[in-house]
Amino acid sequence: MTEKNKASPAPSAPSAKTPSAPAFGPGRIAMAAVIVIAIVGVAWLAISLTRFFMLVFAAVVLGAVFDAIASWIVRHVRVGRGLALALSVAGMIAVFAGAFILFGSQLAREIDTIQQQVPRALQGVEAFLDRYGFGARVRALAEVGSEDISQIVSQAGGYALAAGSGIADFVLVLVAGIFLASDPATYRRGLLLLMPERAEATAALALDDAARGLKGWMVGQAVSSLVVAALTWAGLALLGVPAAGGLGLIAGLLDVIPMIGPIIAGIPAVLLAFTVSPMTALWTLILFLVIQQLQGNFLQPMIQKQAVDVPPAVLLFAVVAAGLLFGFLGVLLAAPLTVVVYVLVQRVYVKTLLGKAIKIAGAD
Repeated sequence: MTEKNKASPAPSAPSAKTPSAPAFGPGRIAMAAVIVIAIVGVAWLAISLTRFFMLVFAAVVLGAVFDAIASWIVRHVRVGRGLALALSVAGMIAVFAGAFILFGSQLAREIDTIQQQVPRALQGVEAFLDRYGFGARVRALAEVGSEDISQIVSQAGGYALAAGSGIADFVLVLVAGIFLASDPATYRRGLLLLMPERAEATAALALDDAARGLKGWMVGQAVSSLVVAALTWAGLALLGVPAAGGLGLIAGLLDVIPMIGPIIAGIPAVLLAFTVSPMTALWTLILFLVIQQLQGNFLQPMIQKQAVDVPPAVLLFAVVAAGLLFGFLGVLLAAPLTVVVYVLVQRVYVKTLLGKAIKIAGAD
């Protein structure tokens, strides 16, 4: 039999292809839905707990202040850590209480004079405006303002509850700050235990950077407060305003609130200035406006730049952003929050993830 007669092998049957699983099966869709719901839930929870996180950060900042003062006392006075912490807390409370008691006693003595001077001064201002044709417009604005004031007065109960809540938050932050300052190593160690092992070294360096940045901010803030207190005391003393020392101390303490602090401190100063003369009250208002501009736009940003090397423009815009996001509490904590976020971005993102050789703000 020749090769041609050989039976050719039968063609093999085509292999059946196994159907591939669909790209988006029910399991994958369910998993994606669970992930989306989890992300939305975490985001909602974070937004709902914004105030809680800000209170925790306030306690951390206050604890850092107590820790810095207690460490200084231990180094220079040679006492135990517990006694040094108690002295730091008592000293801080005494400074605040002394300032407001000194101012309050003077204000109480001058309250009758204020009640007599303010209406007279307002009448003089009204006559001056009538002379130049602006009286009717100002009175119209005053009527609108009086309606707003009446609405505010009608809501006094709600504001009282809010004030009570603020006092409770302050007590909570104060107690938590004392606990944090009493043993900061325990809380640091517990936080590092929550980190993955490969990220623990970077997290430890980031915590050191944040602590160093907060200490630098405290030094800069102390210098700024002293300068504002000295300028306010000297200016009010030259103008002959009563309780110039107490008002200067209050202005220095409120300097920790960027931009808003000098305005709050200026209200009682202007009231006491009315006991001297309306012109003195006007010059007092101008004095606080000048100090506010000097403090908010030049003094504090430049001092903080020297202390923690954060660009002044970043601090200024951070105050606005924190106020829009977190309200008054955000404005109060804007400066330390900016410092911490700034150094964490430098350490974690720029230096670790991007691998760029940079100098961390506040580092030697």
